[in-house]
Amino acid sequence: MKASPSDQAQVLDIQKMDFHVATLRNKVAALPEIVELLAATQRQAVVRDLAIAAQTQINDIKRELIRSESDVEQVVVRLQKDEKRLADGATAAKELEKLQHEVQTLSSRRAELEEVELEIMMRMDSVKDRLNELTAEAEQLVAKVAEAEGRKSVATSAIEAEIATVISERQATVAGVDGALVELYEKIRSGTGTGAAALREGRCDGCHLAINSVELGRMKTLASDEVVRCEECRCILVRGAH
Repeated sequence: MKASPSDQAQVLDIQKMDFHVATLRNKVAALPEIVELLAATQRQAVVRDLAIAAQTQINDIKRELIRSESDVEQVVVRLQKDEKRLADGATAAKELEKLQHEVQTLSSRRAELEEVELEIMMRMDSVKDRLNELTAEAEQLVAKVAEAEGRKSVATSAIEAEIATVISERQATVAGVDGALVELYEKIRSGTGTGAAALREGRCDGCHLAINSVELGRMKTLASDEVVRCEECRCILVRGAH
């Protein structure tokens, strides 16, 4: 294939633009805000699950507390009934002794049940405090995500604007280059990522390998409009590039 030295040089410019666009796109993909957002959204999922678990635990403790309160209430009712009978004094001595023993037993039972009830209430308070902490963290995470999204949007917009400028310049350059040469370049680039490279000091700038002396000698005999390719990476080798 033949192409003017000017067209070959412009193909090298196109390759540089393509590298630039690829670099910019990688920059978008590697924005620090993306890492921040990933960490924040992952934490949001964890916090959400923990909050659901805490709320479930609160509901379970509420049912436990209701049962405990009912147990206490039942003992209190029996105790009050027995205490009233004692206060009335209209009870035989043997029955009175039995009643006093029952009052003592019920009083002890009441103390035990109230201790259990207190422990349940303390657990409830602890879980509620944890749920409040998780709720506060969830709100902070929402704000953090929004702030990071804003910074990401600004950074992405700036880079996308630069990409659009480079692509526009590329299109203008392509329009002035021989179509067959551009087609060859695109075909090579689609396979290896590098469609054209400069020949510098006997090396291909694409694969960075030295060209053997026989091939270099052959290239020197070719006309300047002859399109040559690297034997290793097969990209278009542009001679005389600076």
